[in-house]
Amino acid sequence: MTKTRLTRPCVEHLTPYTPGKPIEEVQREFGLTDIVKLASNENPLGPSPKAVEAIRRAAGDVWLYPDNDCYHLRLALSEKLGFPGDQILLGHGSDELIHNIGLAFLSPGDEVMMCSGPFGQYEFTAKLMDGAPVYIPMNEFRYDTKAMAERISPRTKVIFIGNPNNPTGTIVTRPELAELLPAVPDSTILVMDEAYHEYVDDPDYPDALALVRDGRRAIVLRTFSKIYGLAGLRIGYGATTPELADALDRVREPFNVSSIAQAAALASLQDGDQVERTRRLNRESRDFFYREFDRLGLKYTPSYANFVWVDLGRECRPVFTELLRRGVIVRTGDIYGAPTHIRVTTGTPPQNREFAAALEEVLEAG
Repeated sequence: MTKTRLTRPCVEHLTPYTPGKPIEEVQREFGLTDIVKLASNENPLGPSPKAVEAIRRAAGDVWLYPDNDCYHLRLALSEKLGFPGDQILLGHGSDELIHNIGLAFLSPGDEVMMCSGPFGQYEFTAKLMDGAPVYIPMNEFRYDTKAMAERISPRTKVIFIGNPNNPTGTIVTRPELAELLPAVPDSTILVMDEAYHEYVDDPDYPDALALVRDGRRAIVLRTFSKIYGLAGLRIGYGATTPELADALDRVREPFNVSSIAQAAALASLQDGDQVERTRRLNRESRDFFYREFDRLGLKYTPSYANFVWVDLGRECRPVFTELLRRGVIVRTGDIYGAPTHIRVTTGTPPQNREFAAALEEVLEAG
């Protein structure tokens, strides 16, 4: 009997997302108790105490559906970002917002531009909508905005720029973005994914929100998962033009942000000290990694995020496995097309030291 195809053809070409190994899995697999997880760019300080308290207060009302419009959080973000509430985007993680960009704007055959070795959700969204991913090779692990400008075509519907970029930690500077903008037509949506923007301390980092203020067809995405330490609650946000915001709202799932996530995010915005503590720890941790990598003779890419991209000079998978045996979880670079690299998240000083000692031991063992 001939079976009828049930799935859309494009679904057969999708690769499910592979997250960093969870702590519990490594504990079971290797019989370990103490694990250092530096794989998923989480905040090692955890969430603000104010957010934790807000979660406790909100827990008693989980039998009620959440506020579909996220009124109080939207109001706070409107004040923070300087846009009317109807231009604020909210989703269960910025991943959902990226997914909704595909649902709202991509038709079969539309080109979706991204860098080579991109954050996986850009590629996934393009393929899910039968779009055509266009990969622009990076130049020393940085976006090549000149090459991007030259490759834009009448079919280019969306351009994704991670700024800072995951997994390399590099940024597109203000002059580089200015070089690209004249080539971006009004028929193309520029998406600036700024999940790690709070970690950037470079004066040449561009103000992406200015693109929206200027009326460009641009979308700026941010998240509470990283510096705010709310990865487990899945809440992302952003801003765009009224036209694009309206389209994204039409494809949004109802009640897409949980009541607990809304309460925690709102409380997090009121704790600037937590953000500053996290920034300070991140700077110290990056500097520690740089010193250790220099000592071990490893090449690395200076980072503007809370992780560092380092070249081991050998296949990363065996090193990754040996680090797991020692209770240290990192992210392999082969999934990004860089088989000798790993990405390591900045941690607390003890976590960083444990990673460095384990890496040295693995590399010396050959």
